[in-house]
Amino acid sequence: MVAWADYKKEAKGRGALALELYVAQSSPAGAPEDVKAALSDHLAYQAQLEAAGNLAFAGPMSDETGDHMQGMGLIIYRADSLEAARALAEADPMHKSGARSFTLRRWMINEGSINLTAGLSTKTVTLT
Repeated sequence: MVAWADYKKEAKGRGALALELYVAQSSPAGAPEDVKAALSDHLAYQAQLEAAGNLAFAGPMSDETGDHMQGMGLIIYRADSLEAARALAEADPMHKSGARSFTLRRWMINEGSINLTAGLSTKTVTLT
């Protein structure tokens, strides 16, 4: 097993992006009514994190077939440390209320792409 700091240094040394983000996998922990009751506050909190630059991506996930929602969610935070990301996840009304629980891991982004198209005359932006 390689220490995280050593792996990050090695990845940067070979030219990888080595962008560190934090991934919370959120799972139902209470009754469906508990999740529904916390949903409005959860979405407001997510919007607040997005506006502050602490939320990279978030949304629900399907089951393994891809055909049904299973209640799982994925939240990707931008934070200065694992501890700071944990504080963001713990403050989420879904987790704070006990409606959902989460596991948190560091995630190093090394490769990939994001396509962004800005329509200047139409004042539109498309992300693919």
